[in-house]
Amino acid sequence: MIIVRYFVFAVISTALNLLFQYFSFIVYDGLGSLYIAMSIGTLIGFASKYFFDKNYIFYYVNKDNESEAKIFFLYSLTGVFTTAIFWVFEIGFDIIFDFNIAKYIGATIGLTIGYIIKFFLDRKNVFRIHAS
Repeated sequence: MIIVRYFVFAVISTALNLLFQYFSFIVYDGLGSLYIAMSIGTLIGFASKYFFDKNYIFYYVNKDNESEAKIFFLYSLTGVFTTAIFWVFEIGFDIIFDFNIAKYIGATIGLTIGYIIKFFLDRKNVFRIHAS
C-alpha cells in the first residue's frame, strides 16, 4: 500500500535529516550552526527521499540521462516549497521555545507537513507527467 510505504520512507528520511543535523551540532555549535545543520540535514533528507520516492513510491525508471535530469529538476522545484515549510517550523520553534529539542520538534512538524504536500505535488507534477 502506497501510503504505508510513503510513511515509512518519510520517517526514515526525517530521521536521517535530524540525525545529520545532530551530528552537525556536535562538530560545530557556533554562530550560524542552526543554518549549517539545517542545510546538511536537508541535503541528506532530500537525497534519501528522492531515492525512495523515485524507486519505491512512484516506481519511475529512467529512459535516459536527460529524462533523469528533468525528473530531478522538477522534484527539486517541489522540494523548494516544502523545504521552506520545514525551515520555517524549525527556525520558529528554535526562536519561540527555550529548550534545545524544540528545533527538532519544529523540524519534525515541518517535515511532516512538507512531505504530505510533496507527495501530492510529485504525484501530479513530477512522476505522473513523465511516466509514459
